[in-house]
Amino acid sequence: MSSPQSPFRLDGRVALVTGGARGLGLSMAHALAQAGATVWINGRDAHAAQAAALAVAQNLPQASPAPRALPFDIADEAARAQALAHIEATHGALHILVNNVGQRDRRPLQAFSPADILRLLDTNLVAPLLLARDAARLMPDGIQSPALGGRIINITSIAGPISRAGDAAYTVAKGGLDAATRALAAEFGPRGITVNAVAPGYFATEANAAMAADQDVADWLARRTSLGRWGQPQEVAGAVVFLASGAASYITGQTLAVDGGYLAHF
Repeated sequence: MSSPQSPFRLDGRVALVTGGARGLGLSMAHALAQAGATVWINGRDAHAAQAAALAVAQNLPQASPAPRALPFDIADEAARAQALAHIEATHGALHILVNNVGQRDRRPLQAFSPADILRLLDTNLVAPLLLARDAARLMPDGIQSPALGGRIINITSIAGPISRAGDAAYTVAKGGLDAATRALAAEFGPRGITVNAVAPGYFATEANAAMAADQDVADWLARRTSLGRWGQPQEVAGAVVFLASGAASYITGQTLAVDGGYLAHF
């Protein structure tokens, strides 16, 4: 007697993970593929995206759909359109978008030129908003079958609801992406497409390698977070799989902090 399929399975679903070639994005892509989705891994570097797709494939069961590389710059309008057209031509639909791409530039605000600020806002907020708009056109409605409706998951940051000096442009952009999550949930709700966000805290990724090796930072996190440690990249992936799955069909417009208790602890 066969057991019922888990509500967290994503078999037959097609997912696009932007910035998926390394760090948190790679962990998300891996988890989505393990759950059965066909995953397109985006990055600006074609070699890195292809290497990530191969690395994910090596850790999947033999019958699983092979991950694929889809290199393009999400801030390039023509490249976005071409990438989505390629997914549509290949699969006929896109079911899951994970807006993970982000750039950070930690400097005092007075050191930023207007062009610097616009660049960060474009990459971290405007481009994900436009990609979500265009991706939704390829997504199935979830009116009759809520578990099968489209899913948009924005990766924001705990730097959205809280702030510190020297990080203004990034904080503004991520706070805007939180607001965009709520706005898009209202926009696409009538079609049964859910829009949610995941806000990571301090994760020991390649980009944070120097900080992760700093004992002073480790000691500070031990005092500042409920769990008292850095997060590991794979620990954010479960939240993304959950929000992408049928188990989250009645959740929309929400931001889930995956931060070891940083926001809740003082």
